[in-house]
Amino acid sequence: MTDPGAWGRRVSVAGLGAVFLAAIIVQAAAIAQSWGSWYWAPGSAAAAAVCVPALLGLRRPLWPTVAGFGLAAAAVIGVRVAGTDLPAEPSPAMTLGLAVLTCSALRILAPVPAAAVTAAGPVVIVAGQLAAGPPSAGLAAVTALDGLVWTAAVGAGLSLRLLDARARGVAEQVRRDERLELARELHDVVAHHITGMVVQAQGAQVVARRNPEQVGEYLGEMEAAGTEALAAMRRVVGLLRDADDAAPASPGPEGLGALVERFRRQGPEVRLSPPDGGADAGWPPEVTTTVYRVAREALTNVLRHAPGARSVTVAVEQGAGCVTVEVADDAPAAPARHPHRGGYGLIGMRERVESLGGSLSAGPRPGGGWSVSATLPVPTRES
Repeated sequence: MTDPGAWGRRVSVAGLGAVFLAAIIVQAAAIAQSWGSWYWAPGSAAAAAVCVPALLGLRRPLWPTVAGFGLAAAAVIGVRVAGTDLPAEPSPAMTLGLAVLTCSALRILAPVPAAAVTAAGPVVIVAGQLAAGPPSAGLAAVTALDGLVWTAAVGAGLSLRLLDARARGVAEQVRRDERLELARELHDVVAHHITGMVVQAQGAQVVARRNPEQVGEYLGEMEAAGTEALAAMRRVVGLLRDADDAAPASPGPEGLGALVERFRRQGPEVRLSPPDGGADAGWPPEVTTTVYRVAREALTNVLRHAPGARSVTVAVEQGAGCVTVEVADDAPAAPARHPHRGGYGLIGMRERVESLGGSLSAGPRPGGGWSVSATLPVPTRES
C-alpha cells in the first residue's frame, strides 16, 4: 500500500522542481535579451547548482544548505575574480533556491545552525552587490528583490517552526494526559484481578473443610485468574515504562449502550450492533475500556465535524482472538472535514490500540461518510 505521506512529499518535490525550472528559464530569457546570447548560461548553471540542494534538503537541510550557500558564494567570488561583465548579484532563480534552503533550515534545524543559515542570506546578497559595483552606485534592483525574497523565506520558516512546535506540544500533552490516566487506572486493574483471586481463595478454604476433593477445581481457577492477572499487569507496566504513550486499563464509566443513548439525544440517530455491544463478552478490562473510548472519540468527532450526518452505526464484532469496533456515519464529504477528523483525539486512540497489539484506521468510506475502525487482540482463556 502506498504511503500517502511519501506520495505527498514526492508531489511537493516535483512541484518545487517545476517552479525552479520555470524561474531559471525566465531568467535565462531575460538575460539573453538584455546582455546578449550565452550570457544566460553561467547564471543558469549557478542557479541550478543551488536549486538542486534546495530540493534535496527539504527534510534534512543541514548539508544541502551548506552546499547551496557555498556554491552561491563561490559564484559571486568567481565573477568578481574573473573580472567579467556577467552579473555578480545572486540571480532571482538562485535566490529562490537559497530562500527554500533558508525556510527549510529555520523549520527543522536546531536554533544555532538555523540562525547561522538565516544570517548567511544577507551576507551573500550584500557580497553580490559589492562585487557588482561600489556601494555609492546605489542598491541594484536585483539586490532589492533578493532582500525581499530572503525576508519572505525567513517569515515562512519561522511560521512553520512555530506551527510544528505547537503541534508537538499538543501531541505531547495528549500523551502526558494518557499516562496520568493510566497511573490512576493501574489500581483498578490490580483490584479487578486480585479481588477475584482472593474470593476464589476464600472459597477454596471453605470447600477444603467440607469437600476436599473439590479444592483442585478452585486451585485451577485461581491459577487461570493469576495467569490472566500477570498478563494484564505486564501490559500495563510495559505501557507505564513507555515514554510515548499509555493505554487504558479499566472499564469505562458507562457501557456502550448508555454511551450510544447519550449521543443519540445530542445528534443524529445512533444504532448499536449488537444491541448489547458485547457487554457479556468477558474481555480483559483494558480491551473493554479501549473499545468504549474508541467509540466515544469517534462519536464525539461526528458531533463536532460531521453536522450533515443523519445516522451513525457503532458495530462491535467478536472474531477469532480479536474484537473489532467500527463507528461509521453517512455525512456527505466536505473539504474542511478531513483535516479535523485526524486530530489529536485520534492520536491517543491510535496509540492506545497499537500499544495493546491492535490497529486503528480512520478515513472516508467508499460510499460516502466517515469510518473509524479499531481491531484489538483478545487473549484466549484456557479451559
